[in-house]
Amino acid sequence: MPYTAGRHFLQIPGPSNVPDRVLRAMDMPTIDHRGPEFAELTFEILDGLKKVFKTSADVVVYPASGTGAWEAALVNTLSPGDRVLMFETGQFATLWRNIASEIGLEVDFVTGDWRRGADPAEVEARLAADSEKTIKAVMVVHNETSTGAASRIGEIRAAIDHVGHPALFMVDVISSLGSIDYRHDEWGVDVTVAGSQKGLMLPPGLSFNAISAKALEASKNATLPAAYWRWQPMLDANKTGYFPYTPATNLLYALREALRMLQEEGLDNVFARHRRHSEATRRAVRAWGLDILCQNPDEYSDSLTAILLPEGQDADRVRQIILERFDMSLGTGLGKVQGRVFRIGHLGDFNDLTLAGTLCGVEMGLGLAGVPFNRGGVAAALEYLADTE
Repeated sequence: MPYTAGRHFLQIPGPSNVPDRVLRAMDMPTIDHRGPEFAELTFEILDGLKKVFKTSADVVVYPASGTGAWEAALVNTLSPGDRVLMFETGQFATLWRNIASEIGLEVDFVTGDWRRGADPAEVEARLAADSEKTIKAVMVVHNETSTGAASRIGEIRAAIDHVGHPALFMVDVISSLGSIDYRHDEWGVDVTVAGSQKGLMLPPGLSFNAISAKALEASKNATLPAAYWRWQPMLDANKTGYFPYTPATNLLYALREALRMLQEEGLDNVFARHRRHSEATRRAVRAWGLDILCQNPDEYSDSLTAILLPEGQDADRVRQIILERFDMSLGTGLGKVQGRVFRIGHLGDFNDLTLAGTLCGVEMGLGLAGVPFNRGGVAAALEYLADTE
């Protein structure tokens, strides 16, 4: 293939762009993972992760994708035949449901239209109807990467508390951690599932569980089969700065640097930056006369925007034209919205000019693809960015 000048625009909603500082941090000699220098690395990482999860609880790190952390959350806390409550907010909620079913859990899966987050009122109604308390866990995807809808986790926790239900509360923050405000302790989450390749600005390859005392207690009686995913060996080894098996050392270098970058910017500033860029993107979409897939403004994602094209238009063709002409990758539509939606990722190491270039590529691509739209989306976004900080 011929050489393409300039940087590739990776504007999918994860993996996100890896900052140069993180790339340089990975480019270091691998050290002895049983030596004292490695223990210092582990302690700094675990302390930094707790700040990002906003927790004083334990956080474990797996050399795995987020899918592995999904499974770890389940096998450490539940037993075969346990009943769990889940919500069809999009493709990734559906995939987590599939894992739960495959490992022997009974799943109550509340259907959805892929345009909204999990409804706190529905959570409350389902739990209130469970008079015998047979539901062992409520599982929600915080930010649904396939749709751009963010569930209201604090309100869901309040719904659980309102009916006094003892179910564990598990939340997937794979595409929200480090991009959207999240509070493991304050929101009473028992297991939080996360990954490295989105708001944490790393390549894929690390995943995480943040674990409440209640979840840790539940793990003592859980009987789903597990070996690699067991928390306790990880927690025991981490106390001395080590891991029970060979860790992904160079990805841990990268994680340390990414956590330092988040701390330097300040988490509140990170969240404000993502809110600002998401609003600018939505203003562009509205000016184009196109539809935002998420229908509830209270649930708009600050990590990505999913754009629904008019009937008869092929979103994948638009994406292909933009890739070939402008060397920019946009997220494809997944599952039920395949071919109807494309997704703009605006998360991670991302600034105003990156967003401006992204939106310019989209506006030019829509025209080249023959999609009926109004020009001026880029101008609407730039006007908002110029007027805000």
